Amino acid sequence: MVDGKTKNTKGILFMLISMASFAVGDTFVKISGSFLSPAQIMFFLISGGLIIFTLIAVVKGEKLLESRAFSPILLIRYCAEMLGLVAMIMGLTKVPLSVVGTVTQASPILVAAGAVIFFKEVVSWRRWSSITVGFFGVVLVIQPGGKNLDYAVLWAVAALLAFSIRDLVTRLTPQDIPSASIATFTMIAAFPFTTAWVFLSGERFLPPGIDWAVVVSMIILGSFGYLLLITSLRLGELSAIMPFRYSRIVFLLILGVLVFGERPTASMLIGATLILISGVYIMWREKVIKSGLNKTHT
Repeated sequence: MVDGKTKNTKGILFMLISMASFAVGDTFVKISGSFLSPAQIMFFLISGGLIIFTLIAVVKGEKLLESRAFSPILLIRYCAEMLGLVAMIMGLTKVPLSVVGTVTQASPILVAAGAVIFFKEVVSWRRWSSITVGFFGVVLVIQPGGKNLDYAVLWAVAALLAFSIRDLVTRLTPQDIPSASIATFTMIAAFPFTTAWVFLSGERFLPPGIDWAVVVSMIILGSFGYLLLITSLRLGELSAIMPFRYSRIVFLLILGVLVFGERPTASMLIGATLILISGVYIMWREKVIKSGLNKTHT
């Protein structure tokens, strides 16, 4: 019991640090959009991540020659991760930081719905209601019927879908494959795509006027956050750790206001609150149900 609580505490801490790292990293990605194209941003993120994760794996003595790296489950995960990253970058360069962050953080809600469809999990009417409330929150943030709808927000929706698929597939990945190895395999899989994207767009890999402080910061923070996210999800109970994933919404709202002078609307704040409440409730219900099952079998 004590060991389980310790793992959960570590997992929660790693999740909070991961979300803070992602939020600040997203801020640097948006800033880099003033001197880099989306293709160039992704090239730097993937190239830098590949170097960092490879070094971490080598230092920790983790295997980088793994036949299971090409298993169908991991290949699906690579594709979902890559598509999500492309959509996320496109969204960050075109849409307010707080909007992109809020929409993509609805991923756990979509994962809960996907678990019912693909894993045949039984969900009560309470959790279905919560899922519905969460989706309504996303609609409030996007405001599809608004007069000033920016269709670029659909990039954030695409990132939400891709990252939800990634998280669903992560549940099926072999637990004995280290986090750094999975991250390295993902970067290797994405590298040919991002290289081709820059090359075919006719852009330079190292354009003039690069602010290297911004580029290095977004690479380090993005890679650090990614590694801690994988570690936290595999360390303790998802029902205890996942609610803290929503801290990213708070971090991004604050950074959007302080760095870019964004002014979230009342509709967006209500939508963000509904997403947060819905997600936390879903995780709480999962924990309650698991506790009841454990008591029944003891």
